[in-house]
Amino acid sequence: MGASRAQRAVVETYIEPPFVLNGKKVRPDGVVRISYGKTAWTALVEIKTGDGRLEPEQINLYWDLAREHGFDAVVTISNEIAASPGSHPTDGLKVRSNSKVQVHHISWTALLSTAVMIKSHKGVDDPEQAWLVGELIRYLKHSASGAMAFDDMGSNWVSVRDGARDHTLRKTDEGVQDVALRWDQLLRYAALQLGARIGSDVQHLLSKAHQDQRARASHLVDALVAGDPLDGTLRVPNTVGDIEISADVKARRISAAITVPAPEDRGGRARCSWIVNQLREGPPSLVIEAYPKNARTPYSATLAQAKEDRDVLLGGDKREPTRFRLVRTVEMGAGRKTGKKSPGFIDSILNLIEDFYGSVVQTITPWTPKAPKISAPKATAASVDDDKGDFEPTDNPPPVAEDPSSSSPPAPSFEQPATPSWMKGGS
Repeated sequence: MGASRAQRAVVETYIEPPFVLNGKKVRPDGVVRISYGKTAWTALVEIKTGDGRLEPEQINLYWDLAREHGFDAVVTISNEIAASPGSHPTDGLKVRSNSKVQVHHISWTALLSTAVMIKSHKGVDDPEQAWLVGELIRYLKHSASGAMAFDDMGSNWVSVRDGARDHTLRKTDEGVQDVALRWDQLLRYAALQLGARIGSDVQHLLSKAHQDQRARASHLVDALVAGDPLDGTLRVPNTVGDIEISADVKARRISAAITVPAPEDRGGRARCSWIVNQLREGPPSLVIEAYPKNARTPYSATLAQAKEDRDVLLGGDKREPTRFRLVRTVEMGAGRKTGKKSPGFIDSILNLIEDFYGSVVQTITPWTPKAPKISAPKATAASVDDDKGDFEPTDNPPPVAEDPSSSSPPAPSFEQPATPSWMKGGS
């Protein structure tokens, strides 16, 4: 957010400090100041727990207060999850991209996931700090802390779900925008959950066009109304490709997919064996799509079928595939909330992502071409040793005229190259 990263920076925190703005008393939840040398970064902090929601009027008030005192930022923490990286879950804020005072948001889920990642995967050298991080994790996981997981698709989920199935959904219907927003929030929550499990920074990717939150919401609303699947992409570092998530609310089916480039140093059947051999732990119903060069339609088979016969992925023309697409499709949970007897929509998405990553994505090692080798030196041309007067014949000696008076083969000879004009007369 702009604060110093120096190890010797001083961090000061203050709880409910009193301020006066335009003659009125203002008391934010906290102030954080991080100073190093002559520079200092200061932020006001506003926190909500449980079902508490951030209000634009309160945040704008703190933003005005930060501007008056020359502070750098306003930081909000709540159970709300922003739909896209860098955005804020609260509408109606004054802040602009070029504002001197910025507003940043952190969800409790993000804080908990980061703490778990640090303690379980990266480690903390200082024993006291390690203990504190462990206590923070234990506290945030307790139901009384007010830090909740993303567990609800909202009160409008059932009506939007049924409207999409029955082709009766309209853009102006209540709750369509809310469900679209919660879909992206769910994907960000899934990225945090997976990142905490594997100890890596999993990103929810958005195209350049969809980085504008309104454009992204409009795309998702159009998909719901038209009966098209909701889409999303997760990127895990050092994996073979991005994970594509799709939810077909109309058909009640959800899927996860990944594209894998085929190796280029072997034939078609060997390429198919290469991908099948890496999916030993994959589910038998996993669909493998093999795309030949410039082909729009793939040859498809389940993993179980491909294990029995590799040629099923080559088709009748036996064209070599240049890429594979692995697709896992399961039934969608229908409920709006998690933790019920039957899996809800959120449960089914989280379970699919974890299962697909564990049984498919993490098992694949990307193909890399072999390093180019130094070629053997070619045979050198004929040469003369001026000291000994010997001639070393080559495989392709120059032609010589035959002597009709001699029956023996002519002595090997060569023609001295003419002296270049620029060498004549030189010393």
